[in-house]
Amino acid sequence: MAKFRKEGKKEVPQVSTSSLPDIVYMLIFFFMITTTMRDVELKVKASPLPKATEIQKLEHKALVSSIYIGAPRDSKLGTESRIQLDDSFATPADIADWIQKERDSRNPADIPLLTTALKVHKDTRMGVVTDVKQELRKVGAFRINYTTLKGSALEN
Repeated sequence: MAKFRKEGKKEVPQVSTSSLPDIVYMLIFFFMITTTMRDVELKVKASPLPKATEIQKLEHKALVSSIYIGAPRDSKLGTESRIQLDDSFATPADIADWIQKERDSRNPADIPLLTTALKVHKDTRMGVVTDVKQELRKVGAFRINYTTLKGSALEN
């Protein structure tokens, strides 16, 4: 009968790292594809947002254009509420041109579905918001959304 003997200690083979660069590149590619960059640099204080109890989620977020209203982040620009369209400050008179630019950049079939979201700081006076709404009304942008947080308006 034959005997089986262990001849010395066998070494554990080294882990192959040849596929490591492939895995790293797949991860980098995945994060590059799934990450979205911020579209607008906020120059006004848009948070905290006001609270509301009866809220609904938007169906087509790609068809939403945002107008930010609040005090400037830079205290050198004052403390009065300002309007921000895209990356720059604006006046209510600039809204008509901005809406036209937004319409021109969209598919003509989507234009009736375009929604203008007002992201207004909770301490902003309604006079500025009313001016913005009047300008939106003049250019026929009747689909307006107020961005809010869920909760009671009476809460702090």
